[in-house]
Amino acid sequence: MTREECAALDAVDPLAAFRKEFALPEGVVYLDGNSLGALPARTPERVRQVVEEEWGRELIRSWNEAGWFEQPYRLGRRIAPLIGAGPEEVVVCDTTSVNLFKVLTAALRLRPGRHTVLGDGAAFPTDLYIAEGVTGLFEGARSVLTTPGELDRHLDADVAVVVLSHVDYRTGELLDMPGITARVQAAGALMIWDVCHSVGALPIELDASNADFAVGCTYKYLNAGPGAPAFLYVARRHLAAGPRQPLSGWFGHARPFAFEPGYDPREGIGRFLTSSPSLLGQAALGTSLDIWERADLDAVRAKSLALTDLFIALVEGLEGIEVATPREHARRGSQVALRHADGYPVVQALIERGVIGDFRAPDLMRFGFTPLYLSYVDVWDAARQLAEVLETGEWRAERFGRRGEVT
Repeated sequence: MTREECAALDAVDPLAAFRKEFALPEGVVYLDGNSLGALPARTPERVRQVVEEEWGRELIRSWNEAGWFEQPYRLGRRIAPLIGAGPEEVVVCDTTSVNLFKVLTAALRLRPGRHTVLGDGAAFPTDLYIAEGVTGLFEGARSVLTTPGELDRHLDADVAVVVLSHVDYRTGELLDMPGITARVQAAGALMIWDVCHSVGALPIELDASNADFAVGCTYKYLNAGPGAPAFLYVARRHLAAGPRQPLSGWFGHARPFAFEPGYDPREGIGRFLTSSPSLLGQAALGTSLDIWERADLDAVRAKSLALTDLFIALVEGLEGIEVATPREHARRGSQVALRHADGYPVVQALIERGVIGDFRAPDLMRFGFTPLYLSYVDVWDAARQLAEVLETGEWRAERFGRRGEVT
């Protein structure tokens, strides 16, 4: 496909108008929204309003008058349609790691007599670390690592919980949520999904898949900003049973302002709250959700697949490049991972040219495709820059090999 043909696709793109909703630097093709989303143009003003008006002028009155206290629930209800959940099943709070600790502990308590937490050994490390930490708190519990392809071989009567990422953060592979959930539950175990790399990238159907629990972040495709609050999902059938999570802080208390010495958890999803919310982060998330409430997720998915198809077609065959992302649409998220023996300096050379991706050891170059602000011409230009970096060998310059603390 030529650059002119890409421009023609941009001219009829139903999502093209969303590009102006983001503050994108001139001369940059941003292909790292799968790690940190771009800044929505209205976010600075909304955060200023919270700081100067709600906090600065109204002070503590804003807990009531600005609705601060209800914010975790209100934002949860707004995220619910993006993940195929009911409005009473989602709450925004804490971080992905903290939320995984909470739901994993609750899930283990729902399966007494079972001791194994099964996970993907190649999952994002925080999931593995949290599972290791949680199992260390339960006598006889253990964390067993496998691969999604080998999952059935490990599903025995001792497995209490399975934790998997909906999209592999390294390769962009998309897992079969309903199929895997059904197999896990048929073995008597509970299913926890990490949707960090799929929320905002494609339609998710947690309820329709009969998922038990899920956790996710908001700073990637949802564009809520660095350190933005995470969310968690608990299926209504489990909420009805009154699950117990371990971080019994005052925000999860049934009567937080009664200041009682004993803990009495709230009914419903509120029992998974722990402490005061990050109001500035939640304000930024609210602004981003203003955009998402106007976006058609099916159109987002269709453009995501078209952009990733285009990038793969343009870069496959380049010297030293191996496409690690599945070609099948049903198995692909919204990123393309390329293997290259010297991936790190290649990515750094691209960044110097204004094409921002990232690198994951040992050899993966990751490129995220965010349909709300990326164009087909952006993809064509990025592929052309990669080809030139490889053809010229400029990535071999010493400065590109110096590794920063964050890769």
